[in-house]
Formats: sequence, structure tokens, C-alpha cells
Amino acid sequence: MGFPNLLWGNVFGGGWLSVLTTLLDIAVISFILYKLIMLVKGTRAWQILWGLALFFLLIFVSDKLQLYTLNWLLRTVLPLGPVAIVILFYPELRHALEEMGRLGFWGRGFSFLGKEEMATMIDEVVRLATRLSRSKVGALIVIERETGLDNIVATGTRLDAVVSQDLLHTVFFPGSPLHDGAAVIRSNRVLAVGCTLPLSDSPHISSMIHTRHKAAVGVTEQSDAVVVVVSEETGTISLAVEGRLERGLDADALRERLQKLLIPQERATGAGYRMLFRRHSAQQERQKPAAEQAAGSPDAAAQETRTGAGPV
Repeated sequence: MGFPNLLWGNVFGGGWLSVLTTLLDIAVISFILYKLIMLVKGTRAWQILWGLALFFLLIFVSDKLQLYTLNWLLRTVLPLGPVAIVILFYPELRHALEEMGRLGFWGRGFSFLGKEEMATMIDEVVRLATRLSRSKVGALIVIERETGLDNIVATGTRLDAVVSQDLLHTVFFPGSPLHDGAAVIRSNRVLAVGCTLPLSDSPHISSMIHTRHKAAVGVTEQSDAVVVVVSEETGTISLAVEGRLERGLDADALRERLQKLLIPQERATGAGYRMLFRRHSAQQERQKPAAEQAAGSPDAAAQETRTGAGPV
């Protein structure tokens, strides 16, 4: 008796309870497989999976075409498969087990921040990026989503402070001992600064891309983080997400992208959030300290121009 007939008999031979448990079993397995596929999609593990699929396809085709030598060679290598899989997928297996232990893997959203807190965090990051872009000061701002970045946080200096453009501007100010590293944000707090990010080794990245941008792409290849990059050479604002780099963003475009990426879609109501951002920005402008408003004086402008000097 074949497996389909055996399954059919077991399902409908035990009544409706057996049918429900079978459907539940299929649903759970499908959900887990979907989560695992989404976990490795876009990473090197995804390419390895395609290579394994091609390997098994070659075994099937060589058997049907009676290519006995090729089929024998492939089947000889096949028993080494379990050991090879452990070696090839060691980083991905470890990452998958870590993710399965997180609530985010099972469907939790980006964070439990309310609308106002999320709007404040995004607005502070956008204003900081715009400010640094004008003065051509380089910056790397990593915003954590569901994938934990504790291993990256461990490479920097712990801060655990509320996100503030003034605080981060001080960190990235030229001459600061931490300005070359990345700042990691979780929810609405700066976890650490001066962090070291893994560089991307993707062959699709142009050789013209500098180290700061390669680091931004690298961390998004290994996690679902969102990274805001400011070039110290051109002042260009870029956004790295899922191993891709979006360049040449202005304040409005950056705010819109961060809103879509960081705010769960079921909670995002486009017009409502745009109104919220406008109201929040207006409040920030009204509450801006007199010292910051004085930054528009000639002396302050000259000092900002000097600190932002660099190769173009």
C-alpha cells in the first residue's frame, strides 16, 4: 500500500477528529517551513539550497537518462550529505535556532512602541541624517527589528540612552573616538555606539562602494535590520535593507521608507501617520532650544563648514 493510500485511510478512517488533527499537523509544518524559508531567503544559505536542489535534480535526470557513471558518482557522494549540510549551514543553523527562540520568529511585530514613540524615534533619525548630510559628516545608524543584534552591540560601547539627534550628532562628530563605528538602536533607545559591522562579500556590490556602505549592506544580509548611512564624502543619505542599498534619499523619502519598514502595516494608516509626523516635527521646532537656533549664526555656520570638510 502506497503512502497516499495509507494516509487517506488513516485520516478518514478515524473520523472528524483525525481529519482535524491531520489538517493541524499540515498547517504547523507548512508554517514552520515558511518561516525557515523566509529566514534564509536572500542569504548565502538560500544559494546553497538551490545548489542542493540542483544536485538532487542531477541524480534524478542521470537515472532517467541512464547516465550510469554520473549517477554512480553522485550517489557515492550522497552519504556525505548530512555531514556536509552541518558544515555548510553551521552559521545559518545556529542563527535559525536563535531566531526560533525569539518571540519575533513566531509573528511578533517590530516592537511594542506606540505611535508617538515610533514617530519620535524615526523623526530624530531623519533630522540627524539631514543635519549630518549638510555638514558631510559620516554616520552609520543600525535600527534593530526582529533579529537580535547583541553580537554587534558587544563590539561597541554600551550606552542605553533615549534616541536623540543631539546625542548621536555628538557621537558621530569628527574627532570623537566613536565616530567611525555604528550606532545600534533598539525600539527608541541607543543600545551602543562605536560598533563594528560585518562587511558584505557579495559579488554584486560595486567596487566603488566604500567601507561604510559595505558594512551597512553586510549587516542587513545577516539580519533584518535597517541601516541609515550618511556619506562623509558627498553627504548622500542611503538606506540599506535586505542586502540592498537605496541611495540619494532626502528627508521626506527617508522618513517614508522608515515608516513603511518599522511600523507594522496593519497599524500604519498612511495619512494618519503623515499627520502625526508633521505634528511631531512642529512640536520639535517649537521646543527647540535657543542654543540650537543660534547655530544659524555666521560663526556657527563657519565652524560646521570646517568640520564637514572632506574629499568630494
